Amino acid sequence: MIKPKVAFICVHNSCRSQIAEALGKQLAGDVFESFSAGTETKPQINQDAVMLIKQIYGIDMEKTQHSKLLEDIPPIDVVVTMGCNVACPYLPCKYREDWGLEDPTGKSDEEFEKIIQLIEQKILELKRRIETGELSLAGFQK
Repeated sequence: MIKPKVAFICVHNSCRSQIAEALGKQLAGDVFESFSAGTETKPQINQDAVMLIKQIYGIDMEKTQHSKLLEDIPPIDVVVTMGCNVACPYLPCKYREDWGLEDPTGKSDEEFEKIIQLIEQKILELKRRIETGELSLAGFQK
């Protein structure tokens, strides 16, 4: 079975989209492939995100991911924008949605953890919708 490709997109590809890529791979890798990208890159992933994702899930994002541009990822079926508060980057796809998440950069660990929990919930919901066919992606089997 070919799995749909899901891209988590925000401008800098350094925090929320990286968290979503890591959790997508861990929690929904059996249903879809996860990627993240942005219109700009940062030299490293947000260090608070790296620390908390390693602490909570045991995932070392610095070993498995890096900041990428939109053109660095394959053609995508589902685009999820994080809530850029500016014009979100555009990427062609079969389906798109915006999660409207606040950027926790520079905020407390508690604020980061709230955003991480929201991302986890949204990943699991997206997985369910793709699995059940509620989110129809022509050309993909359930």
